[in-house]
Amino acid sequence: MAITAAMVGELRAKTDAPMMECKKALTEADGDMSRAEEILRVKLGSKASKAASRIAAEGVVAAYINGNVGALIEVNCETDFVTKNDDFLKLANDCARLVAEKNPADVAALSALPIEGDTTVEQLRTTLVGRIGENMSIRRFKRFETGAKLVSYLHGTRIGVMVEYDGANEQVGKDVAMHIAAMKPVALSSDAVPADLIAKERSVAELKAAESGKPAEIVTKMVEGSVQKYLKEVSLLNQTFVKNDKQTVEQMLKATGSSVKSFVMFIVGEGIEKRQDDFAAEVAAQVAAAKQA
Repeated sequence: MAITAAMVGELRAKTDAPMMECKKALTEADGDMSRAEEILRVKLGSKASKAASRIAAEGVVAAYINGNVGALIEVNCETDFVTKNDDFLKLANDCARLVAEKNPADVAALSALPIEGDTTVEQLRTTLVGRIGENMSIRRFKRFETGAKLVSYLHGTRIGVMVEYDGANEQVGKDVAMHIAAMKPVALSSDAVPADLIAKERSVAELKAAESGKPAEIVTKMVEGSVQKYLKEVSLLNQTFVKNDKQTVEQMLKATGSSVKSFVMFIVGEGIEKRQDDFAAEVAAQVAAAKQA
């Protein structure tokens, strides 16, 4: 049976698969539209499985707030190009809304939720992986439900912040969120800084102090001084406020009758080991594979 452009267009409209994939599926199905759809589902699923082994260290952070409920989420892909894809962005934003509304326990629970009709998040993700050809993954999210106020700030799509705060001045919440994106504190206060980070800083300080050749009691003071300096630098309340270098964030909050209860910041790809590809070698491999096909 002759495969017409109209048939290819109809199948593409139904599946949103690439044109060549649609033509191949129709040819294999001898023009049977239903059979071609099944073939595409299998092929797209296969592509998704192959892509799953590839590192996804790019992506976006999306935020959703509705009253006193909100969510921040990081969704990853392989290249910066896909972060501008409308379907990928919609997936991220819709997932942020689902986290806020449905309160899933973890990424697996979120992935099982329906997102478009009866289609689950995982099914949609798999379809997009097959359609776009890149691995995608939901990495992490944080949900808030509070009697306080919520505000979010997105620096492009790569850095996202959500702040839970009290205070009459809403601009204060926005300013704090922007401050966090700029200064990247790791905790609200110095006593909330994770122990492993403190231990790492102390180890570095001990090595530096030991090289000074000073007496042990002086070395001990040097180490403690370095650790205390570090704690001030990485705790939000102790940081110098970016909009007024004469105040700490804590002093600014006190002056405006405000307080910060908690915050979360996601930076795309933070902590993910990115694969260093030899681009020339990769292109050569693709050309060789194409010749063999």
